[in-house]
Amino acid sequence: MKKEALEAARAALVTESECIRELAEYFDEEKYSAAAELLKAAPRIGAMGCGHSGILCQHFAHLMCCIERPAKFISPAEAVHGGTGFLQRGDVCLFASRGGRTKELLPIIDICKTKGVHIIAVTENEDSPLAESADVVLHQHVNRECDRDNCQGTTSSTALGVIFHVLQTILIEETGFRNEQFALIHPGGAVGERLNKKTEE
Repeated sequence: MKKEALEAARAALVTESECIRELAEYFDEEKYSAAAELLKAAPRIGAMGCGHSGILCQHFAHLMCCIERPAKFISPAEAVHGGTGFLQRGDVCLFASRGGRTKELLPIIDICKTKGVHIIAVTENEDSPLAESADVVLHQHVNRECDRDNCQGTTSSTALGVIFHVLQTILIEETGFRNEQFALIHPGGAVGERLNKKTEE
């Protein structure tokens, strides 16, 4: 490994760990509480984003399903071709966009508002069109990306994932979700074996 690559690797670990530590300073109890209330009451949850944000939104949808909150990632491309039919009045759609100006998402915001779908925005830009249209805005703090040119979606993806993990953690407590429920829907793999062994015992 080149000396420069090794130094960059060590710096990446520091950069991302600092981001998570700093993210705690942006934890707004009222906003996270409001987001949790919307998610808890929603019959269905949609999640949308592009690029790295979209990939993390797929992870968010899976996190919700794992605690029995029906959720689906909706591709922004499909959303404007009928995909938003999944969402009905009273549902929640979470939009993730670091800059809050992702052009593919803006028309979908209008659809959600017309349909009476609540909007949660996760963005670093609280003055963006996305943030201004949302019912709740969660701040995505990013110190810098890991690469030398500060361009790749690395640290920003970590920050977004942490926010989603926090939301799931809150909902587990708020809904009283139990491991016995998880054992039923997650019988596969080592986790499933451990969960179901404990259930049997």
